[in-house]
Amino acid sequence: MTRKRLNNKRMPKMTALALSAVLLSQLSATPALAGDTLPYEGISAKGENQPYQHGYTSAQIMDWTPESDIYGELLRARVPLQPRNAAFAPTQASPELSPDTQMFTMSGDYGNAFFDSTPYTNKFGQYLYNYWQYTDYYGYWHGMASAGVPEELYDPKKDWTERYFEFGILNIPNPAYTNAAHKNGVLSIANIFFSDNDRGPQTYKQMLVQDENGEFPVARKLVEMAEYYGYDGYFFNQEEVAKGVAPADIPTYKRFMKYMRDQGMYVQWYDSTVDGTGKIAYQNEFNSANSPFVKDAQLGQVSDSIFLNYWWNHDMLTKSRSHAESLGLDPLETVFAGVEGGNDSFGRWKQKYDLRWNLDENGQPMNSIATLGADFTHNGLDEDMGNSSANHRADSEYQWMTFVRDRAWWSGPNQDPTDARRNANANLADVYASGANWDGIAAYIAERSVIRGGNFFTSFNTGHGLDYVRNGTVSSDQEWSNINIQDIPVTWQWWIDTAGERLDVDFDYGPKYEKGARYDYQSIGAYNGGSSLVVNGNLNAENFLRLFKTDLTVNEHSKATLTYNKPTAADASSLSLGLIFAETPNEVVKVEVPDSGQQTDGWKTVSLDLSPYAGKNIAALGLSFDNNDSTINTYQMNIGELRITDGSAAKPEAPEGFRIDKALTNTDEMVVTWDIEDYDKVKQYNLYENGAFVGGIYDSTYYIKSLKHMRGELAITAVAADGTESEPTTLPYDLTAGVQDVEVAFDVYGDASVTWKNPDDTAGPIELTLETEYTNEPFTTTVQADAGEQQAVITGLPKNGQHYVLNISIDGQAPVTVTGQLADLEITPYAKELVTVTGKTYTLALPTLTDWHRLYVYENDVPREFGVTYVSKKFPYIVRGRTKLSELTFTPASTTSSLKLVIEDYAGNRATTILR
Repeated sequence: MTRKRLNNKRMPKMTALALSAVLLSQLSATPALAGDTLPYEGISAKGENQPYQHGYTSAQIMDWTPESDIYGELLRARVPLQPRNAAFAPTQASPELSPDTQMFTMSGDYGNAFFDSTPYTNKFGQYLYNYWQYTDYYGYWHGMASAGVPEELYDPKKDWTERYFEFGILNIPNPAYTNAAHKNGVLSIANIFFSDNDRGPQTYKQMLVQDENGEFPVARKLVEMAEYYGYDGYFFNQEEVAKGVAPADIPTYKRFMKYMRDQGMYVQWYDSTVDGTGKIAYQNEFNSANSPFVKDAQLGQVSDSIFLNYWWNHDMLTKSRSHAESLGLDPLETVFAGVEGGNDSFGRWKQKYDLRWNLDENGQPMNSIATLGADFTHNGLDEDMGNSSANHRADSEYQWMTFVRDRAWWSGPNQDPTDARRNANANLADVYASGANWDGIAAYIAERSVIRGGNFFTSFNTGHGLDYVRNGTVSSDQEWSNINIQDIPVTWQWWIDTAGERLDVDFDYGPKYEKGARYDYQSIGAYNGGSSLVVNGNLNAENFLRLFKTDLTVNEHSKATLTYNKPTAADASSLSLGLIFAETPNEVVKVEVPDSGQQTDGWKTVSLDLSPYAGKNIAALGLSFDNNDSTINTYQMNIGELRITDGSAAKPEAPEGFRIDKALTNTDEMVVTWDIEDYDKVKQYNLYENGAFVGGIYDSTYYIKSLKHMRGELAITAVAADGTESEPTTLPYDLTAGVQDVEVAFDVYGDASVTWKNPDDTAGPIELTLETEYTNEPFTTTVQADAGEQQAVITGLPKNGQHYVLNISIDGQAPVTVTGQLADLEITPYAKELVTVTGKTYTLALPTLTDWHRLYVYENDVPREFGVTYVSKKFPYIVRGRTKLSELTFTPASTTSSLKLVIEDYAGNRATTILR
């Protein structure tokens, strides 16, 4: 795409919010260029065995299997896509806004880390997407190194042009983000990206290979990957500028996409390549030059939609609508007008391309909307603070800035979705973003909801925290991020109806949280999870805070349970649950909380009877804060939990099959597994270690990054739709009973020398079982050591660096596990059939070895030099991922010279192929 940041070349200058006078003065510094998400340090550093994602080349896709993919079993999304409620205009922030306009959000997940893209970790300062209600499709704009790239090749301190390693053409969605997307009815979309610089010698031709039957093995594998990892489709970003797509390949490319669409994948095409010529020429509108990549005259519909490049105007978008309709396509399903998040080429928050240009004569969007880089609100913190070498976006104390910037992007400069349009004449002191040329997304996209049925539960958990709280008590004091367990976001941030002064609303992350200059409330923190909802300020008139758009049925058993904390002195105020019924959408029915003006001693839970409203449908709900004709200057109310139940959500059974899969005692890590129940019965599993919360997920496995105790009890519970937890299934463990301090060393023959320390009361033989993992050719071997022995040698092992799992058990007891890679002592020579000779010219195809690193070409024993992307340097070898595609074609200096190729892998092994 125009921004081309998948592997993070210099990030564009991002935008800023006028958060306060203090922040404005900070933002006046000279902007720098934001960098990548740097590896976390200290206790937040990635665990030695922590699963993380990687990119995929076309060859790796073709060879993909669930068994061979690194960490594959720990990176699956399991939450099924949830249905969304039918549109109901009376409870929209803008009732006149058509709900048919769709939103494609292409953004990072937790950030843009090359080797640290994990589903969950102990770091608060990650980007947590919190606006699913405005999104229909979430695509992942992320750069990740291909599988097997050694992490030591990445030096985060070096310039972005000095990344001499390979990025994949495919980035699949982070599974935790897919789970969160599906929970909110959003499709999760992988990204396929071809670019001369960003992907070096990788080209679309390697993807479009066909077998003897004319079928596409890569396309077939892409469908299998989506089904296994649980995501929904692909975004194609074809931007090879130098050569484009060969005209003869265009029909093949279309058939490739059509195959995937026919298999149920959602497919979106980027407005880059022109039909017929295959050249890069951004149309910035939907017309005959790019529409055949959506609907072809011969093939029919080959993709679902197009992401238009950004340089459009009202006339171009009007013609886009007309062209779609002329093809029998709905422009609101097919055409997405692109917006680059944070584009400040013309000033901070001053988008040159105005979404008002997409409105028709009735004020309705003519086409749908797509944005690239909504995470700029987080990623741009460093440059906006005037120091690109800092890592403010990872620091807990700066996260409040991200949250306010997010609200300005989505809810508009006034942080109010009912007033999402910009006011160019407003004083910066009166709004929270300069926004001189930007309306919030809420001005164009009607909010959606999946809250339906008879049960709903929220603890206002945004998916991260500075500690984890359970029923008002801190269960774990570690910071964390885990969007798997993010509650359905508050629908409107913030919609308040009042005739008086508007209260402030925020998420309260507790006393450790830096809430910024704007907020002044007593930090209390969560009741369950990482945050609560806090409302504070001068209460001089009733404030009705609308929270959730819903379609909830009420019966004779329905009730609401509310947990709240009022830390300020007793006053005349009252708190009520506000219900808006579909039958009377202009009326708020208040169900008052008794004695809610009294100061509480911590958290208080009340139950409210909803049976008088049996037979009605709750179309929206919120909270009313009433001053009751008094003036209350220091009002504060924290809401920790809200439940709506009708008695139909059964308490889940305790989980079955709970067991330790890997006890990684060397690093205090562990992997546990259990039997997963259907999502209609269980929405989440919670894991505890000796009573302390470890993490939550809807899955059958979990990676524990840091055990706090070597012995004790693990417990797991299942959570129902109304938040009810099952009884725990417990699992006693004692890691002190097994061997300790295991070390594995390999000699020059590839044999493994294993040493360990026995516990004091060792009795019985010791068994060592080594098996390879993440391979389609599994290998297993077992050796026995006598009781009391503390060393063993394992011979006959594969010698190509395969990943292994070594389990060591004493007398048949639960084993201790260590993992690693076997010795890498072998390399296969470069295959001569990969060389194409045309006259005097040689063209080299990329090696098919999974671990090749460099390819040397010697003419009369003198190495040829090859240019790389981004810089003018040349190297005496082809470097994987960075040598230019054009450099793979060369003409020797002489027709009689000797030519040989030497291939080298990541371990330094070399093999020679004589060409002539």
